[in-house]
Amino acid sequence: MNLNFDTAHSSPAPPSAAGNRLLASLPEEDLAQLEGQCETILTEVGDILFEPGHTIRYIYFPVDALISLLAVAEGRMTLEVGSVGREGMLGTSVALGNAQAQVRAVVQRAGRVLRIGAADFSAEFRRMESLQHLLHRYTDTLLAQAIQIAVCSRFHVLEARLARSLLVTRDRLQSEKFHLTHEFLAHALGVRRVGVTKAASALQNQKLISYSRGNIEILDSSGLEAVSCRCYELVKER
Repeated sequence: MNLNFDTAHSSPAPPSAAGNRLLASLPEEDLAQLEGQCETILTEVGDILFEPGHTIRYIYFPVDALISLLAVAEGRMTLEVGSVGREGMLGTSVALGNAQAQVRAVVQRAGRVLRIGAADFSAEFRRMESLQHLLHRYTDTLLAQAIQIAVCSRFHVLEARLARSLLVTRDRLQSEKFHLTHEFLAHALGVRRVGVTKAASALQNQKLISYSRGNIEILDSSGLEAVSCRCYELVKER
């Protein structure tokens, strides 16, 4: 697991900043200005981009990677409070004046991300009105997502929470097939691995998913949505 991402390798084939949907919604001139300051890096599963309490040195915009945001308690217990794909970004707090990370950001799916230095991003944020409006809306969405997941974790059974997590991952990756280990799901859902095994087995017995050695395929999307709690629809609407 890579704990220091400052020396990550650049991608040999840099994508356009428009590969990130959040950036793509900026006016063309502002998009070009930000793109000129970004570099493309390749991430691997398990890479840690942020650690709670550490200074945020870079802002990240996923292109085809998926990043899990984990709240950390007592240095070891974790709970996923959100995830970020090509629709979003990591490091919004820098623009709001807080340069310390509040969550652990772990790469869930390997891929490319665009990054820009935190100081450069802050300067553009102060100058660029379109970016200010965009980040205010996006920050509100992240907060709503975190609140909904907290409610879900407290009041809903693990099987429904796992179904919700798998559906959100499918939506972010735009694929019915993806790879998630028992260990990762246990960290994300804040439970022991045996709990994930039982919940995944229950979904598999209902022929909603296929799960083998971390390789997951959603076989019945509507059925999985029926098993999931209402939180999935609320997060999706956001």
